[in-house]
Amino acid sequence: MTHTVREEVPRDVKPLLRNRDFVLLWQAAAVSGLGSNVSSVAYPLLILALTGSPADAGLSGFIALLPQLLFQLPAGVLVDRWNRRRTMITCDVLRALAIGSVAAALLLHRLSLPHVLAVGFAEGTLTVCFRIAASAAVPNVVHPSQLAAALSRNEARARGAAMLGQPLGGVLFGLGRAVPFLFDAATYLWSLIGLLLIRREFQAERRPRTETLHRELTEGVRWLWRQPFLRTTTFLIAGSNLLFQALFLTVIVMARGRHGSSAAIGVMFGVAAVGGVIGSLLAPAVERRLSMRTVVIGANWAWALLTPVLLVVRDPYLIGVVYALMCFVGPVWNVVVSAYQLAVTPDAVQGRVLGAVGLVAFGAIPLGSLAGGRLLAGLGADTTVRVLAAWMVLLAVTATLSPSVRSAPALAGAAAAADEAKPTPAA
Repeated sequence: MTHTVREEVPRDVKPLLRNRDFVLLWQAAAVSGLGSNVSSVAYPLLILALTGSPADAGLSGFIALLPQLLFQLPAGVLVDRWNRRRTMITCDVLRALAIGSVAAALLLHRLSLPHVLAVGFAEGTLTVCFRIAASAAVPNVVHPSQLAAALSRNEARARGAAMLGQPLGGVLFGLGRAVPFLFDAATYLWSLIGLLLIRREFQAERRPRTETLHRELTEGVRWLWRQPFLRTTTFLIAGSNLLFQALFLTVIVMARGRHGSSAAIGVMFGVAAVGGVIGSLLAPAVERRLSMRTVVIGANWAWALLTPVLLVVRDPYLIGVVYALMCFVGPVWNVVVSAYQLAVTPDAVQGRVLGAVGLVAFGAIPLGSLAGGRLLAGLGADTTVRVLAAWMVLLAVTATLSPSVRSAPALAGAAAAADEAKPTPAA
């Protein structure tokens, strides 16, 4: 068995917590993520309050996440062409304005479903650009040997934001429909301040572009396709992303049907996020001890076995516990596979490779939202869970039988090669 033994950090490299630019980047994204999680709970609650229709709630999620399917490749090209930090700053300003318009319309009693759909689409488009730029920036602000640790802290940040933001979203929505959206707009402005204080460049020195636009758009796809392990894991995570997005709406409907309050639903997702935080904190230790093959196959089987458990739990808080177990696994997958991907990808095509991965992996999310809404409307919550459980078993079997997963490469060698190939950015 091949194990992913992590490379030792050289003595002359600053610890991550003393790396000013990494800490600023981490803090900016943490605050912004907190606001996004607040509104992620508030959006379906708002649509259900406006229309009373799970199908409309599913449509809203689909429209908000559709940019994940449409704009990954163009955003990757822009991130590799433009200054990545300035791109993130621009996205924060525009997202604050977009989400602020929802709060303003609510306060003026003029909000409509088309307005919510338009803002969701605009915010989703900007988020695609922001996420790709932020991910591509990480190898340029930390030493290659710290990549897995940095991604672990990023995972803990994201899960912690969910743990605090989702229950807060339910509480703030209970105080007033506009309150969670005002809060989210304020967090984008806080993120903007953090980005303005960062000194380090988020990209390596670039040569003049000579490729055609079509070649630039497809270069990340072609590079990814030549990596069997990354190609397979990208499709596997797309399948599980579809599952989790459909489950997100499903458990809200299940909790509502069992008389769960808005605050209880928020706490339910907060409990689930605890599992993600714990998984994030333990991910570096798991990365040192388990092979990537074990992580990929084990994660898919864990999700396959836990999904049907939702059929036998009735209390919203117990649903949150099951979700917590499912969320525990995700950070380990993300840290191990993403660290390998960032380590082996040349910086010049980093944005386009991330865009290619996102096109497949995140492009499944809007489909999951749409499918979840339609399944719930046509089959009900329990049958929807059964369909999703069968889907996850199929993914787990695929992971187990895949030759590229069974012969997965090691992370440590990729990190060492990256260390030799480029200057140390965080020394």
